[in-house]
Amino acid sequence: MSASTENKDWLAELAPIAAEFSLEGRLVAAALHGSGHINQTFALTCATSSGRRRYVLQKINHHIFKNVPALQENIRRVTAHLAAKSPRALALVPTRAGSMCLQEAAGNWWRVYDFIEQAHSVDRVTNAAQAREAARAFGEFQAQLADLPGARLHETIPNFHHTRSRFEALRRAVSTDAQGRAAAVRAEIDFALAREADTDVLLGLLARGELTERVTHNDTKINNVMLDDATGRSAAVIDLDTVMPGLSLYDFGDMVRTAACSTVEDNPDATQMHVVLPYFRALVEGYLESAGSVLNATERAHLGFAGQLLAFETGLRFLADHLQGDVYFRIARTGHNLDRARTQFALVASIERERDAMARIVSDVFGPS
Repeated sequence: MSASTENKDWLAELAPIAAEFSLEGRLVAAALHGSGHINQTFALTCATSSGRRRYVLQKINHHIFKNVPALQENIRRVTAHLAAKSPRALALVPTRAGSMCLQEAAGNWWRVYDFIEQAHSVDRVTNAAQAREAARAFGEFQAQLADLPGARLHETIPNFHHTRSRFEALRRAVSTDAQGRAAAVRAEIDFALAREADTDVLLGLLARGELTERVTHNDTKINNVMLDDATGRSAAVIDLDTVMPGLSLYDFGDMVRTAACSTVEDNPDATQMHVVLPYFRALVEGYLESAGSVLNATERAHLGFAGQLLAFETGLRFLADHLQGDVYFRIARTGHNLDRARTQFALVASIERERDAMARIVSDVFGPS
């Protein structure tokens, strides 16, 4: 983001949008907020008779989320259900016309949430306590939504965690080789192709009824958990755009991928990437605390594999994008997506080596199946 954008005075530009929502008080300040890359997010401050009140205004990326009304209907149902169970759950603010989002004349879509005060987020897990709390928060999120009434939620991004689809996309990218890059990454391609069978493991269990489709978050990085400033405990789970039908193992696997890893996902030196077993144990402990009662034996048995699969799936996506010319993921340097693919595949290999140790951790925490 440019310095001119960061320093821009947003108040005048956003005031007409904010005026369409049921905000309390008079808008007095507006500024960019957060570190997300998909939606554009602002903190709004209103002056009220009892002091200042803040809100979060978001411009929804309708190029990625193509059916915004369906997206917002998912979020409306989920937040309403969570509100009865968690006093600090994310809460939508309606428009003055009673809608959960606004489409303005230029075609852009906007929404407003209440600001969650006295809480913060972190971008990377730095200790076992944080890993444990992230897993507890997302496990609680799943458990609280286990009895969500009504019809199946909309799929906001179809086949988002359908690993077979991601594998076939890579195979097409290799075959097309649009940028002439395949020859230079033959080792990474061979690594992926050798693990084709893994793509169907969870899908097969679901088809046979051994796994249950659940309401899942599908983007379980720790920066999507607001942590209480005083206690460090979870205050709320945020960023609900990808909440839709899925598997609990997708959520847990993405926690392993992002929280139980030894380095950042775009480290140019993939040899520095491996699974961190104490953090994995903390994830299992936190998940047991909140979601243990709703997990079946098959889900528990595949917690370690879930991390391996989600790292593999993400590596497939990075490698395919590299071959296609970096058309999806934002890059900051030549070979950025290739670096990302290599770290993910290094994590896959590390989890494969630690499979028995991770199984023992699950058995220790949950007890024998």
